[in-house]
Amino acid sequence: MTTLMLLPGLNCDAAVWAPQVAALKDAHCVIPAWGLRDSLTAMAEQVLAEAPTERFSVAGHSMGGRVALEVFRLAPQRVERLALLSTGTHPLAESEAGEKERAGRMALLQIARTQGMRAMGQQWARGMVHRDRLDTPVFEQVLDMLARGSAEQYAAQINALLTRPDAAALLPTIACPTLVLTGSEDAWSGPAQHEAMAAAIPNATLAIIEHCGHMCTMEQPQAVNEALAAWLQR
Repeated sequence: MTTLMLLPGLNCDAAVWAPQVAALKDAHCVIPAWGLRDSLTAMAEQVLAEAPTERFSVAGHSMGGRVALEVFRLAPQRVERLALLSTGTHPLAESEAGEKERAGRMALLQIARTQGMRAMGQQWARGMVHRDRLDTPVFEQVLDMLARGSAEQYAAQINALLTRPDAAALLPTIACPTLVLTGSEDAWSGPAQHEAMAAAIPNATLAIIEHCGHMCTMEQPQAVNEALAAWLQR
């Protein structure tokens, strides 16, 4: 049975991968909890330590996709397959765009610290799901997940993202079966970004999930499950 490490994104927990764990019966799924780790490298080292087998497949969503790339950088010989969902490779921009991202993240962190994680989620998550899923049960599931986190955890993971490396040079070196997937209306990491990533990885498979925002694993679980199942058969 394949070991499948499923890596959550910013302030997400096992709920973000619950539909996949339920569907992918032929894989032994392991979902790390990042705790207060505040760098992508520390998270990747955790994945390598917690993987129950020497070789494993790894799928990462959003920040978890960046961790998956860092896992590959540290120990490419251990990675059987790689799946990059709703993610990116670029570092924090040095220009005004970088300052805007930093300021936006810090403003949300301030809300988390003063009003609580659910209040932060009410603002942040509205840009993370397809507009048709606002104020639906899926949106509530996202809010519940964010509310289970803490402001301290959120601050640590924001630091990991603000200090993220440029991972673009890794892509041409990836020789294992790779899936690159995003939602057609992902406002944070959209199709063009993923098309470029897939083009840079030898023999990558690209999947664009229709009617889907950033939280693809929860928004369109069946389509994501089908893409992952095909990837696991490669």
